[in-house]
Amino acid sequence: MSETPSSLQRKLGTAAELHSVVRTMKTMAASRIGQYRDAVTALDSYYRTVQLGLALCLRQDEGALRAHRAPPAPAASIDAIVFGTDQGMVGQFNDTMFQYVITTLAPMAGEKTVWPVGERIAAYFADGTLQRAHRFNLPVSTQSIPALVGKILVALDAQPGGRRGAQVFVFHHRPVEGGGFAPACQRLLPLDAAWMDKLTAMPWPGKQLPQLAGTTPVTLAAFINEYLFVSLFRACAESQASENASRLVAMQRAETNIDQLHDELQRSFHRLRQGGIDAELFDLVAGFEALAPG
Repeated sequence: MSETPSSLQRKLGTAAELHSVVRTMKTMAASRIGQYRDAVTALDSYYRTVQLGLALCLRQDEGALRAHRAPPAPAASIDAIVFGTDQGMVGQFNDTMFQYVITTLAPMAGEKTVWPVGERIAAYFADGTLQRAHRFNLPVSTQSIPALVGKILVALDAQPGGRRGAQVFVFHHRPVEGGGFAPACQRLLPLDAAWMDKLTAMPWPGKQLPQLAGTTPVTLAAFINEYLFVSLFRACAESQASENASRLVAMQRAETNIDQLHDELQRSFHRLRQGGIDAELFDLVAGFEALAPG
């Protein structure tokens, strides 16, 4: 079907509207990248405080240290919290995460359950590749992350045996230099023995160790809860920053494609318009010659 000037004008208008939408999404993605990265940076000081509290508890209670150093049972069940996206237009973001989770969990023994965070990533596990448990929606801003983390921790406590009933891993994308991202995995529970050894060896910033308020097991449990909160908060914020970085790249590609399409449509419109003008001039000249006296 041949194009007409009016149809090309409609397509040009549609391309202009798409360009405006893409440009808006680019601006929003760039803004959100900064917000989530700032949230991760702001968390560093609090995470340092939690580490010092854990180190103090572990130093003062060798029994608690030995209990938490116990390795997981060979066939202990595995809960994998997987951060993805609720929305599309993020390139290979969810595909990469899905393949990373499958590859990482494959050699591990025990029953595996996935806890997807994000509607799009949840769809990847709908085929029964891995057992799927709770599905969580992603927060719409940094202010909503604590509520999400609270829901995840409550769901973990509701598991048979509570948090100690399984190994708990978190999977998420992490920003890397150059504006890209890479998948990462962290075992949250049981606490890593090498990590705890490193904590207990941390030098205390002051001249004298503080006294614990309450019993060591209660205080230690509180600090472990804060450690889980900070770790999940960081994972979510890093994943959101990576998602928006991926969306920014996708929108930049879309903008380039739309610009190329607009240019092609513009050239086609001008050619068609020039062809119409030439045809009208030819008709005028032919008519004039036909009326001219021989």
